[in-house]
Amino acid sequence: MKNIRTLFLILSVVLYLLVGAAVFDALETESESSRKKALEQKLSELKRKYGFMEEDYQEIERVILQSEPHRGGQQWKFTGSFYFAITVITTIGYGHVVPRTDAGKTFCMFYAVLGIPLTLVMFQSLGERINTLVRYLLRRAKQGLGFRKTEVSMGNMVLVGLLSCVSTLCIGAAAFSHFEDWTFFNAYYYCFVTLTTIGFGDFVALKKKDSLQKRPPYVAFCFVYILVGLAVTGAFLNLVVLRFLTVSSDLSANKRAEEQILEPKEVQGEAPDAAEAETANVRRKAGAEGRSSRFNLSLPVEVGGSCRSLVSPADDLRLIECERSELPEPSRLRDLFSCMCCGLDVCGSTSELQHEYTCGHSNPVFHTSISYKVDQVSCSSHTVSSHAPPSTVALCWEKSNLHARRKSL
Repeated sequence: MKNIRTLFLILSVVLYLLVGAAVFDALETESESSRKKALEQKLSELKRKYGFMEEDYQEIERVILQSEPHRGGQQWKFTGSFYFAITVITTIGYGHVVPRTDAGKTFCMFYAVLGIPLTLVMFQSLGERINTLVRYLLRRAKQGLGFRKTEVSMGNMVLVGLLSCVSTLCIGAAAFSHFEDWTFFNAYYYCFVTLTTIGFGDFVALKKKDSLQKRPPYVAFCFVYILVGLAVTGAFLNLVVLRFLTVSSDLSANKRAEEQILEPKEVQGEAPDAAEAETANVRRKAGAEGRSSRFNLSLPVEVGGSCRSLVSPADDLRLIECERSELPEPSRLRDLFSCMCCGLDVCGSTSELQHEYTCGHSNPVFHTSISYKVDQVSCSSHTVSSHAPPSTVALCWEKSNLHARRKSL
């Protein structure tokens, strides 16, 4: 079963990748071609206007690309280095700034190997604390609003997590669209790419003219927003993953339970007793017939009358379990002495009565038929048998009291 599930997941991911590739191909190919033609046309105009040679243009292009990361200020001072460290351990990896020295590249690899697992564990733990706090607040809110059921379901948590993520993205989009002069949609896109740790690098905050050194409040806001937003997003993703795992485990548990119901358990080396075998046979028959059929247990309604189906499969199972139960010893002795002192007698077969009073049967037809039969029998018309069990005498004593109460009513 697990191998089939793993294979299904692999095929699902591959299919998802193929669908994504087809959609991106349809959406972006034409735009890419048009942009390429426009750039080639602009390049030809510049070459004719300024007399650029191909080598001169390549040199200018290289200078422009290398100067792009320095627009935000000195990238490797402490503030810029802290920003870079955040993008490393959170696996965002914009790519707008990269180490150039061999020593820096070596340290970056070791730093990422230790920092990424530590950060993932930290965000997972923080997400669990956030979910616990949200669950507590929801429970208190339900109690304050007077709800009968104050338990917080997984659906409630997922809904709150989704609303929290959307709110966080909207707040970030509003802030970055103001400070970076982006459109709201582009700012929202930047926040989504950042908080999901995709990190394309096409939109990166703090790249304006000397922003790292001249705008400390905005720099602090960016760092705090990235860390808090990652915690909120991580908490929501943990809920989603937990929801999928819970559904999968519930399906597996239900399947195992059905198999256990349909197949009776037998202890190795020991045969099951009669009651367990009968219960297993009943369950197997109910499962084989799709639990739609009912087998009949008929009792006569009155003398000479027709039989009527009284007990459903669920009632029959309950009767089987009750048949194995016993009355408490003090109650048996008390009823025995009371019955002997009053001179009460045994009233025929009491198996149905024992089911009635030891199990508290709730079937109204069953109760009426038993009461009708017993009311016609007088406990004083028979002699107490010395071999009668105490439970039989106790049932007769209980029935006589019930008959007396009925007459008084």
